[in-house]
Amino acid sequence: MAGETVIETRALSKTYRDFWGRPKVRALKALDLEIKQGEVFGLLGPNGSGKTTTMKLLLGLLFPTEGQALVFGKDASDVDKNQRIGYLPEETYLYRFLNAEETLDFYGRLFDIPHKVLRERIDSLIQLVGLDRARKRQLKEYSKGMARRIGLAQALINEPELILLDEPTSGLDPIGTREMKDMILRLKEQGRTVVMCSHLLADVQDVCDRIAILHQGELKELGRVDSLLTLADVTQIRAKRLPEPCIEEIRQVIARHQGEVLTVEHPTTTLEELFLSIVRDSEARPGRRAVESSAPIV
Repeated sequence: MAGETVIETRALSKTYRDFWGRPKVRALKALDLEIKQGEVFGLLGPNGSGKTTTMKLLLGLLFPTEGQALVFGKDASDVDKNQRIGYLPEETYLYRFLNAEETLDFYGRLFDIPHKVLRERIDSLIQLVGLDRARKRQLKEYSKGMARRIGLAQALINEPELILLDEPTSGLDPIGTREMKDMILRLKEQGRTVVMCSHLLADVQDVCDRIAILHQGELKELGRVDSLLTLADVTQIRAKRLPEPCIEEIRQVIARHQGEVLTVEHPTTTLEELFLSIVRDSEARPGRRAVESSAPIV
């Protein structure tokens, strides 16, 4: 994927301190990342691995203990860059007594969007997230899934170039989950950059170009999803019109029996299996650090 660098972290570290200023928890340890424009990037890790800390550092809500985070080439502490960012937190904190239209109108006014443009955008976003029939209902009557939908619409009200999503499918039913993933893919088609955290590994596998797996604040794996899941030491042959006695024979035998080889490829594991193996390996070898594969991004 050719494009400018949207996010870059250089030895980014964060240590939380106690009341007396003594180091208490090292949440992030020397994180090096580079995320390009138009990429869907996944941050994975167990609870307490540093995912949310990373997002807050990128937003400028926290200050690093060491290292640096750059967003659009500016230090993450520069609040002006937030005009170009949309953020969906893990918990949707919105005004319960406003309806969907009033909520989006409130946040749109914070960005000084012209009234006519804002009205059109509100209508478009409500339809996009599937809340057209509930646009006049107060948010206190919304289910958790509906709250996630209006939260996503709020994150998109300023037409951001970078969208940070923390557990975007939390609380959604299977249909809503599929629709959320489709919306993320549409954002990618529009050239926007998406960074998402999720505990639902299948969701990340479906939409992300690259992933970073964190454990105990350290980067343990980084690379393209398809490359990381490929089992290079196993070869899989798919064939059709093949008699039963020939199933275990090699390519030449298949051809001799008038079979047709459809593909010869390396099968893949699942993201869940990869994730669990990396976490177990990290616990066994806590000093190991990730080195990204050199495979190109296309």
